[in-house]
Amino acid sequence: TPLLWAIRDTVGLTGTKYGCGIQQCGACTVLIGKRPVRSCGINVGEVAGKDITTIEGLSGDSRHPVQLAWVEEQVPQCGYCQSGQIMAAVSLLERNPNPTDREIDRGMLNLCRCGTYPRIRKAIRRAAELLKEVA
Repeated sequence: TPLLWAIRDTVGLTGTKYGCGIQQCGACTVLIGKRPVRSCGINVGEVAGKDITTIEGLSGDSRHPVQLAWVEEQVPQCGYCQSGQIMAAVSLLERNPNPTDREIDRGMLNLCRCGTYPRIRKAIRRAAELLKEVA
């Protein structure tokens, strides 16, 4: 069983989206450990005993700085890819707290049908600032 279906159907967390089913779009991105993984292409058995974070578990009762920046920079259009984009951005910023635009473009491989890539880039830069304020 793909991890995506276990998350959505068994656990009932629907923030992680089904996009393509072939690990290409990134809508189903979750964090395993701190690594972004496309959950449609990984079997539940492969992640047994590992820490899995979905969009619902990202920040508890408040919004994560990446989520705040996403809203502030008006990234969402249709919103479908946003949970996967946010999870990928969180992982990117954990690995590189001050990425250049080129590093953002290389690190953010998820697809957005609405084409909000310039806003995503801006939101990641803003999230980096917010994360520095929190630290």
